[in-house]
Amino acid sequence: MTGEEEPPDETLAHSIHAVVVAAGSSRRMGGIDKLQADLAGQPVLRWSVEALAAAGVERMVIATSPGRLAEVASAPWLPEVVVAVVAGGERRQDSVAAGVAALAGGEAVAHGDPWSGDPVILVHDAARPFVSPELVRAVARAAAMYGAAIPVVPVTETLKRLDGKRVGATVDRQDLVAAQTPQGVKRSLLERAYAVHAPDGPEIWTDEASLLEACRIPVQAIVGEATNLKVTVLVDLERARVMLDGGLVPGRPASPTRGSIEPPAARLPFGRIGLGTDSHPFGPGQPLVLGGLSIEGAPRLAGHSDGDVALHAVADALLGAAGLGDLGRLFPADSRTPAGIDSRILLSTAAEKVRAAGWQLVNIDLTIVASRPKLARLLPAMGEAIAAALGVETLAVNVKASSGNLGGSEGAGRSISASAIAWLVPAAEVAVHAGGETAAAPEGEP
Repeated sequence: MTGEEEPPDETLAHSIHAVVVAAGSSRRMGGIDKLQADLAGQPVLRWSVEALAAAGVERMVIATSPGRLAEVASAPWLPEVVVAVVAGGERRQDSVAAGVAALAGGEAVAHGDPWSGDPVILVHDAARPFVSPELVRAVARAAAMYGAAIPVVPVTETLKRLDGKRVGATVDRQDLVAAQTPQGVKRSLLERAYAVHAPDGPEIWTDEASLLEACRIPVQAIVGEATNLKVTVLVDLERARVMLDGGLVPGRPASPTRGSIEPPAARLPFGRIGLGTDSHPFGPGQPLVLGGLSIEGAPRLAGHSDGDVALHAVADALLGAAGLGDLGRLFPADSRTPAGIDSRILLSTAAEKVRAAGWQLVNIDLTIVASRPKLARLLPAMGEAIAAALGVETLAVNVKASSGNLGGSEGAGRSISASAIAWLVPAAEVAVHAGGETAAAPEGEP
């Protein structure tokens, strides 16, 4: 997965077309048509279509079930970029092929050659309503540059292979990811794949990437979005509503109608910001301790503690925002602090002092600069470990990484540095807005 570097914007010179796959039967939704289900006053399908339109898709075809055809085609909210609504098939690949055919000609073409310039074709599941326009554009850029691209997210849970009803083996998840949509491919490459495996053939392709893989056409992976969920069962629909209510969908404010899970960012008028930084050179021994994780095979960072620069930066940001000095004053690098101490203890102690002073953490934004080891796959687990040490929800912690671009000691692979920004708000304000009992505001605050 190569999400640390995004293709340049000029690749968007390619035309972008899209097929929205909306022909599913919703058989796992307990009789509810998931694409017409209400999300904040509009159907799931509309969310998906409008996200693609907002991303700059020039021509779009919706492939839906024959029973929905008239309803979707007459929907008053359809954007102008939707050039056709066609009947899909029983299999996903049949629906995609019908959409691609409509993009290529027939009534969908008003004038000129729709295929000029080898456009990028994006295929998106209509049941993914929260895809951001930014992710759509990122997939289009990567497909224009590499030929084909898909967004992926790391697999964070332990995977098991079953032998009947018993656990047969644990699956190594290190190189495993979950694929999302939209999936992008240049028209010429898709046509080459169709020439080898016709879409109406006996083979079944669960997504476009699997078809391209079978034809040995390389597919580039880019970082997807945790919020790009797929509505498959009833609980997914409720999760989507909770995400909207809580303001957790990028670019969308919290729902004004349900509001009980309104995020702190939307309701708290003031707070304090802290900045923390730290840097350690590599030293002898293993393993590397970073972001609350032990990374085997990588050298340890030198320091009086375990050398976890990421947690040290977060702790300093918290203490700075609360006006409580810094980590070195709390835990001096001498005999008063046990040598090799776990930095999670340092961070948890700092967080407890911040809470005792009357502050509540809203979010942490952490950046790690290291040319080695590669960190992209580890960032979600680091976020979870930091959130656990802080005693907050994982969504409150954002972890990013940079290679250092060959600059400085980090880029040369001699050290690792980290910087963090912490946003704190008075715990009393949180209690007031949540309808709880009030408490005295921190000293110096209204």
